[in-house]
Amino acid sequence: MSSSTQSTSGPGRGTLFAMALAAGLAVASIYYNQPMLGVMSAALQDSRVSGWIPTLTQLGYAAGLLFLLPLGDMLERRRLIVVQFGVLALALVVMALAPGLAVLAMASILVGAAATVAQQIVPFAAILSSPEKRGAAIGTVMSGLLTGILLSRTLAGLVSSFAGWRAMFWFAVPLALVGAVLMARRLPEHHPARKLRYGDLLGSLIHLWRNEPVLRRAAITQALLFASFSAFWTTLALRLAEPPLNLGAASAGLFGIVGAVGVAMAPVAGRVADRRGPAPVIALGAAATIVAWLVFGLWSSLIGLVIGVIVLDFGVQISLVSNQHLIYGLHPEYKSRLNTLFMTTMFVGGAIGSLVAATAWGRGGWLAVCVLGGVLPMGALLLTLAQRRVPETQQVH
Repeated sequence: MSSSTQSTSGPGRGTLFAMALAAGLAVASIYYNQPMLGVMSAALQDSRVSGWIPTLTQLGYAAGLLFLLPLGDMLERRRLIVVQFGVLALALVVMALAPGLAVLAMASILVGAAATVAQQIVPFAAILSSPEKRGAAIGTVMSGLLTGILLSRTLAGLVSSFAGWRAMFWFAVPLALVGAVLMARRLPEHHPARKLRYGDLLGSLIHLWRNEPVLRRAAITQALLFASFSAFWTTLALRLAEPPLNLGAASAGLFGIVGAVGVAMAPVAGRVADRRGPAPVIALGAAATIVAWLVFGLWSSLIGLVIGVIVLDFGVQISLVSNQHLIYGLHPEYKSRLNTLFMTTMFVGGAIGSLVAATAWGRGGWLAVCVLGGVLPMGALLLTLAQRRVPETQQVH
């Protein structure tokens, strides 16, 4: 580790704020497309856009988590983060220039992979902080990441309504470059403590997955919930465009602000998880996700959508925080690789959820999507209840 990497006081507020902002800018890139899918499909005269683009973006993110995130244990972290931001900016340029589905699809995969720079920043905050301030540092950066997820849809909906979908991707290019500059100026150098080979890093992922049933259960549970979450956001713009709502992309984007109400409640659930264990909170999150889809299916008005999205975001986010709480108790020294496996599985679930939701929409409309969205968290709830029957000493090593 470089001597400049960590001071006794850890990173200052300015550095943590810069890291939070950069993480939010990075992860926002994979969500810009969601409120614009109807607009993009119409402009390119290709209905496949609404299914393939969000799916490929999330698959790209999953691939980046699996193959790029372990590089943080191999390479100098600041340089890796800055380079990833540069690749992200380039991929966004290709998105803005894409003449059709083929180029758009390739660029979407690259955007997803490069946007995993956000997950390089989060563990770096933990590395730079002293043990007694580590939780607060991670919480600060995660708040920026979650805010980026939510506001990305709002921003994309508004920009695309006034200037078109290509303008949004052009606007995202300097935002990614801002992230690169912030990290180049604010982060210290950080060299790995020992040289590791890339093949050894990837090989250790196989052993972790095979030997940790708690990790597998947590990852699959969150993948089911994130698939349900992605099913909603993939089809929301299409639902809003239908009669009697007849609303455009800007309205779909504004639902990101609505979802912030649910995310704002997640820290309370995190404190409950600290006191009573994560399993009850995960079960609550899965149950809340089921309730959200009941609201979507039974309450067809705009008010029903608003209430449902608050409950949906609340359920998925408290489960995410609690599942991470669970897996980080397994092997503290392998946090980055545990995060790789957990997040990769989760985003594969999200990609599958987007693809299946688009298919369900084409065959049965909103009702079919609601059935799909409700079945997925039922599986997560059953897995969580099964986990609660395992003695606590067997769950966390």
